[in-house]
Amino acid sequence: MRQGTNIWGGVYDTRHQVTTELGSRSRGFVWFFSFLAWYSDVKKNAEPMILLLDEPGLTLHAKAQYDLLRYFETELKGAHQLIYSTHSPFMIDAEHFERVRIVQDKSIDAELGSESEAEGTRVLEDVFAASADSLFPLQGALGYELHQTLFVGPYSLVVEGAADLLFLQAMSAILQEDKRTGLDPRWTITPVGGSAKVPTFVALLGSQKQMVIATLIDNQSADQQKIEGLYREKLLKKANVLTFADFTKTSEADIEDMFGAEFYVGLVNAEFAAQLGGEIDVKALKSKEPRILQRLEKYFAEHPMKEGVFSHYRPARYFSENSKKQASKLPKEAKDRFEAAFKKLNALIT
Repeated sequence: MRQGTNIWGGVYDTRHQVTTELGSRSRGFVWFFSFLAWYSDVKKNAEPMILLLDEPGLTLHAKAQYDLLRYFETELKGAHQLIYSTHSPFMIDAEHFERVRIVQDKSIDAELGSESEAEGTRVLEDVFAASADSLFPLQGALGYELHQTLFVGPYSLVVEGAADLLFLQAMSAILQEDKRTGLDPRWTITPVGGSAKVPTFVALLGSQKQMVIATLIDNQSADQQKIEGLYREKLLKKANVLTFADFTKTSEADIEDMFGAEFYVGLVNAEFAAQLGGEIDVKALKSKEPRILQRLEKYFAEHPMKEGVFSHYRPARYFSENSKKQASKLPKEAKDRFEAAFKKLNALIT
């Protein structure tokens, strides 16, 4: 520090309009800045090099590790040979798994005195030869890539459960058979397993750029704050938060209410025929709850089934498997409600 020229760097934050010393920033930021400064000097020589990096970006945030990986791919590829070690799944390029080599110390898992104990550290290309611990970063990278590409598309429709998925797919097919508007096939329907999980799932998906996310969920008085929170907390635009009550024009509604009480009770009678001991008359559902599922639950509390319990998934499965036969029985109002929902969702696709 007492010789040559010393440069004291500062980082200006345009958002907060404040300058801080480089040394006061996070270790990850300092590492990234130092690497870019060093590499910019290396580029001046325009000589091919072999870069050996040990755990690059270890102190960086996961998203920043992805940025570093992208920097390696765009700036170093074709100019230098890069070899680096990592334990982070975010530093593994999921588009180029063929580049990955697994480094494993064979002696760790070997029994004392065995031949494997003397093998020491090996660089493996064959994943079948690697242990579960050595494969873990690779599995993490693969799992993240599958989440981004297989289960989630550029247009993701979040629903509460599998019953909603079956009903929506079947109704879309029925409407298209009638030359009416079905759900655009570009939508990926993602059931999340309950209304309580919808905000969390939307928050996770919302971090992905260039994604259009919408919800079509039940509307219950107990969940009203969660539903409003989706757009109040700016997780989604208000136009992207749809509930079934928007189309039934009632205070509360599940997807089952889109069909009308009489038709849905018919599905319940058909699916649970062997367990009911007689068909349920919709007039017997005397309770005043706004949702048909609430009325059925009260009915079954007073008139239990011969065996088993009521599950709202089973009528959805029955409808999906017998949709062609059920199409002719569907009330016009049910088709109108679903078509209105599909039109509103399709309009969100850019």
